Amino acid sequence: MFKDIDYNEMSKEMIEQLKKGAFLTVKGKDELNTMTIGWGSIGYIWNKPIFTALVRYSRYTYELLEKTDEFTVSVPISKDMKKELAICGTKSKREIDKFKECNLTAEKGKIVDTPIIGECDLHYECKIVYKQAMEPGMIDKNIKEAKYSDNDFHVLYYGEIVASYIKE
Repeated sequence: MFKDIDYNEMSKEMIEQLKKGAFLTVKGKDELNTMTIGWGSIGYIWNKPIFTALVRYSRYTYELLEKTDEFTVSVPISKDMKKELAICGTKSKREIDKFKECNLTAEKGKIVDTPIIGECDLHYECKIVYKQAMEPGMIDKNIKEAKYSDNDFHVLYYGEIVASYIKE
């Protein structure tokens, strides 16, 4: 059973958990993948609630995101999913099926075709409204040295939050 919530109703809980990890899930034509994200934000842009997700070019998820217009974010609030987040943050779909490896359940959401992670409590369904490649010359030097020494930059995906809810 799902209970609809305002997109920002649990933003404090989401941000606290995001520091430990959340699941970004993408469905391609015949493929499904999830990855751990530790960076992102919820905001209000263009008169729309927006979830901004950062995905590196090197990630398999980047390839899938470039072929679709949606994603979901599933946030474990009440359940410890440290092991699953570690696997989904270090392994690639190129190597393993993370859903099978972690015993994750892909459940139908409310609006978008991309499923949610059934083991999580908090969910955001998003339609991509803008993509932005990072400009290496525009980032603070200290951040660039600390986070991008390998020049593997992110693409920022701005997803309009079309559904936000908790699983009861």
